[in-house]
Amino acid sequence: MAAPAHATDQAYTVTAVSIPVKVGPNGDQSCTVDADLYRPADATASHPDAAILTTNGFGGSKDDTSTAGIGTSFAKAGYVVLSYSGLGFGATTCKISLDDPDYDGRAGSQLVTYLAGLDYVATNAPGDPKVGMVGGSYGGQIQYAVASQDKRVDAIIPIITWNDLSYSLAPNNATTTRGVSYAVPGVAKREWVDLFFADGIASGVQNVTVAHDPETLVGCPNFTDAACTAVLALNATGAPNAQALALTRHASVSSYASKVTAPTLLVQGEKDTLFNLQEAVATYHQLRAAHTPVRMVWQSWGHSDGTPAPGELDLTAGLQHSYLGTRFLNWMNHYVRGDSSAPVGPQFSYFRPWVSYAGTDVAKAYATASSFSESPTARLWLSGTSALVASRSSVAPGAATYANAGPVPTSYSETSGVEGSLVNLPATDGAGSFVSFTTAPLTKDADLVGSPQATLHLSAPAVLFAKLYDVAPDGTQTLQNRLISPVRVTDVSHPVHIALPGVVQRFAAGHQLRLVVAASDAAYGGNLVPVVQTVSTSRTAPSYLDLPLTSSLSLG
Repeated sequence: MAAPAHATDQAYTVTAVSIPVKVGPNGDQSCTVDADLYRPADATASHPDAAILTTNGFGGSKDDTSTAGIGTSFAKAGYVVLSYSGLGFGATTCKISLDDPDYDGRAGSQLVTYLAGLDYVATNAPGDPKVGMVGGSYGGQIQYAVASQDKRVDAIIPIITWNDLSYSLAPNNATTTRGVSYAVPGVAKREWVDLFFADGIASGVQNVTVAHDPETLVGCPNFTDAACTAVLALNATGAPNAQALALTRHASVSSYASKVTAPTLLVQGEKDTLFNLQEAVATYHQLRAAHTPVRMVWQSWGHSDGTPAPGELDLTAGLQHSYLGTRFLNWMNHYVRGDSSAPVGPQFSYFRPWVSYAGTDVAKAYATASSFSESPTARLWLSGTSALVASRSSVAPGAATYANAGPVPTSYSETSGVEGSLVNLPATDGAGSFVSFTTAPLTKDADLVGSPQATLHLSAPAVLFAKLYDVAPDGTQTLQNRLISPVRVTDVSHPVHIALPGVVQRFAAGHQLRLVVAASDAAYGGNLVPVVQTVSTSRTAPSYLDLPLTSSLSLG
């Protein structure tokens, strides 16, 4: 039965519900899901409404401002909403399984069945509710886990989530084999790993208090035993072992994207050192390869700064009163309610932080494109020991060398999870522990949209960190959104290709671009012993930097 048209400011009621589910590879582990059911005033058996399923980000619950905000805003728009605390969070029992399809995916599918049993939820067919999923971070990945095994999910909007969790927690930006998945073990994001593991344990303690479920703290506290083993190995060596890779990749859409057929509005944050833009790009390409309808949005905010730009997203004001809220509502109206007149939006859109606008008219700061491409449009060549030049013929041979101090970090990019709110130190690199290559000043603005690619001739296997600074005329350098690219190099018999962070950034006229290769970073694992590294270049064996610019590059 089709859902009727609705106003966007409906009254609604909220009822707490407890739903038993079975999870695990064999479906034999019992959990109890704590949820809130939002019912619009007009939702009746004779006039059923479409539904939304949503859950919390990591460390949260259904009572979070963001999760409850999704429930409230979609209920006002005439959707029945089931908002629930994920496994291991709030008063929901069982342990954290990292959004694994066998656990969180199975649980979510049974919640779809619960919605199908409500006579005031619209259906496509008996037992098949009109339902979409919305949520961010941990509440974003769960959508893939559910949609991959339950084709009753009509549409999803995963926000600031991962493609491959092994990359998120221990990236290697030099040996990708598919998307962001890599062959050589990555470099541990120590601060993010420790923060989230602590949050998960704290949620387990809360569970014992709220849900009286002491089982969550038996063995590995509030995580599956495999998760504890993986984290201990990651912290001990600074790299994931085979067990950690298997665990995190099983819980990642990168492993099963071909099974996701629900139309997907993929939303990723430009200010996000946990789940960066490269992850969204990887998922986008995988879904496109599977012929799944998909659109991609790069929003201004993410895990590193959770404050949207004015007018970008405000769940308290109603979905129709913000740019992203309108995109979300139109997506669900189109694919869940079946309203073909609701626009699905451009193939690719991205927030440009340098564009000013009046009030909340944030749409002016968003650029749109009918397709997505990161193909390089400009190449800069490393020259001598410190220059980036515009032509290969201008390259001077050189060898720039640095050394690290073993496990002691000498570079700083961020304090993960609290950067900008509690800590706002400038990014720095210790003398002698990095090399840098800088352009002449730009003669006009250059806009970078996507992930630059560096090709370097290196002398020694090592962990290193590549990054791109904007250097102002007064010499001040800025690291865009504090994003860096960790790399573990094991083979220097051929040039090493490095994906730098995906960004949306304007380099203003008069500014310079500076490529830095550093030995360490305080937020990550690193080299356990001292290493001397040399970056060399010549016209015959050049090192270079490719840039996906939306305008031509002009240097003085």
